[in-house]
Parts: sequence; C-alpha cells; structure tokens
Amino acid sequence: MSSRSLAVLGEALVDEFHDGPVAGGAPFNVARSLAALGAPALFISRIGADDANGRLVLDSAERYGLGTQGLQRDAARATGRVSVLEQPGGGHRFEIHADAAWDHLDLPAAQSALAGAAPSLLYFGSLAQRHAVSRTAIRALAKGFHGLRFLDLNLRPGTDNALFAAESLMLADWVKVNDEELARLAGWFDTPGDEATQESAQVAALMDRFALQRVVLTCGADGWRFYGPGGALLAQGPGEPQPRVVDTVGAGDSFSALLLAGLAQQRDLAATLALANRFASFICGVRGPLPADPQALAPWRSALQALPSSP
Repeated sequence: MSSRSLAVLGEALVDEFHDGPVAGGAPFNVARSLAALGAPALFISRIGADDANGRLVLDSAERYGLGTQGLQRDAARATGRVSVLEQPGGGHRFEIHADAAWDHLDLPAAQSALAGAAPSLLYFGSLAQRHAVSRTAIRALAKGFHGLRFLDLNLRPGTDNALFAAESLMLADWVKVNDEELARLAGWFDTPGDEATQESAQVAALMDRFALQRVVLTCGADGWRFYGPGGALLAQGPGEPQPRVVDTVGAGDSFSALLLAGLAQQRDLAATLALANRFASFICGVRGPLPADPQALAPWRSALQALPSSP
C-alpha cells in the first residue's frame, strides 16, 4: 500500500524541567513521533545557529530518525525555551520565553523545502504564529497548500484569543482540540446548544462556521470523539488509564502523531484513533513528550502497521 507524505510546521524548542532540559515543542514532538512510527515527515522550523539548546534539538532529531533539511538556523536568535512548572498529579503549566528563533521562520526557505517534498498532509498549530514573521510564513504555507491541512489548536499564552483561533481555523480542513479548548471556542463564537446536546451542538456550529471536514476531540480520562460533517459522531472511545503518571507533557502531541501516521499509511480510522488514545496514555508514563530511547516506540510502530487498511 502506498503511503501519503507529511509536512509539519512550527516550533522546535527545549522544555526545561526541574531535573533537566528535554527537546520539545508540539510540532517537533509530532514530527519525531512520526519518524519513529514509520511515517517520516518534513519538519520545518528554526533554531539558533550554534547554541546548546539547538544542539539538543538536532541530537534528538537524529536519534529519532527525523531529517533536518527543513530546519533553519538563525544567527541572531537563540533556540526557543519553555520553563515547565510542574504540578501535583502530573499536571503542568508553561512559561514560554519570548523572541526565539522559531518566531522568525524564513518563508522562501520554507516554501522551497515544502515544494521539494510535495507532501499530501500538512500539520500546523497556533503557538508558532505568536510572532508576525512566523505567523505570516505559516499562514502563507497553509493557504497555498493543496492537500489535507490538519490544525492542532494548542491554545497557549500569546495566541489564546478568538482572533488567532478563527484565523487558524479558516485555514484548516481537520482540527484536533481538547474539551477545554472546545469550551473556549464555544464561548468566543457564541455557540448554541442546551446542556444535553452541548458538545455535539458546539462541534456542529464550529464545523459549519469554519467549513471544517472533521473534528477530533480529546477528553483525557473521558476518552475521545470523532466528528464528521454536521457534527455527526463518527467514532468514539473511552479513556485509557495510566497507573503511573509521570507528566502529561506531549500527550496530545502523541495522539496527533499516531493519527497522522495512520492517515499517511491509510489505516482504518476508528482503529487508528483508538490506538492513538492508548499511545497518549503511554506517553503520560514517561518524562517529557517522548521516551529517551526511541526503541520504546517500536511496539507502537508494529501495532500501527498491524491495523487493518482503511475501507
């Protein structure tokens, strides 16, 4: 079976935990996971030309088998940093430091990389659009893309407002949000619906307003739901318990990565979503967004390849 190619746009940075730095950034997490799952993507981002955090990013990309041809170098700005402020029970909040290399994506270089790879699936998020330079580049790339555009709407300080959300949603075909993000979108866009039908009504209104093809909703311990045109519920699944939660950093990214890998490899969609949910739970049991040893993802790659093909 032929595989569809992928491109991932956005931030590469270093998450600073109390016990040391870990390479991160939602798009970088997705891109590394895709490589380890057997669906390598073109990753387009920007890091410092020669700093310790940039070398950490490059080392991690190499370890996971992710190519760096789309990774730009910035001589004037440092690789991005995020202070991870951990909370009891594995939760966290982020302090995202300003004016990093990933805020200054060079559009012509990115266009050249994208044209050379000719992918059929494009992943992008909202955080990488916080600065005008990268915002212009990412929106131009998404607007001009002719394949499926997958938006992972990670609402973070600096881009957590109705305008940013709307402008990103207008460029997307498929959107992944969590239940908290859906509630915020409903508040911003005055979505109707009584308590009994609130979620489906919110999704239907969101899809209609922004001409979306699909919405993937993740709800933590309450599982996941997958919606089609008109807010029709196409598939759903329960939560996957993780008895030893280390932290929840990267759980949503891992869900996105396995879903995208299944789309690229044309696996059955409902089975792919269920596996993505289990994969996200697994990631909650490791430090940071990915295990230190890429071989820990080999069983997930095998499980993905064993899924039935899409009808």
